[in-house]
Amino acid sequence: MKKLLLLITHGMMLVLGFGLGIYALPILTQPDKPSMTEIGKVATSALFTGQFERDLEGSDALHYGSGTVYINAHQIAFDGQISPGPDYKLYLSPVFVENKTDFLANKDNMLNIGDVRTFNGFMLDIPEGINPADYQAVVIWCESFNLFITAAKYH
Repeated sequence: MKKLLLLITHGMMLVLGFGLGIYALPILTQPDKPSMTEIGKVATSALFTGQFERDLEGSDALHYGSGTVYINAHQIAFDGQISPGPDYKLYLSPVFVENKTDFLANKDNMLNIGDVRTFNGFMLDIPEGINPADYQAVVIWCESFNLFITAAKYH
């Protein structure tokens, strides 16, 4: 009985450690976030702004974003906080979505802008020939785990 209890408790700790490793690794390996000066340059030339909010239908305590998104003709910058995780992608979307079901239903019409590797601010270049006015929202999605993280409608 004692061996079974030890096996169960050690197995639970292994699973917990693995889960914490998946959560912590992106935090430990993230590059430096863009400076406030760099984010400020995009903010001052922004054609559009939007807000990531924690209370979206598809967000939860471990998958969320809060802060401001700035979009100019060439870049998207974010000042705020995103829950850390692996393999985050930023999409431009023609419609605002706020959960996994809506994201998957509209993914074919979205444009993958790039990887989000910092969680307290980021900047991504918009590909040449893409007009952000052709879209209405930005969405952060975790490709590895097929999870909705957050979204912001911009205006």
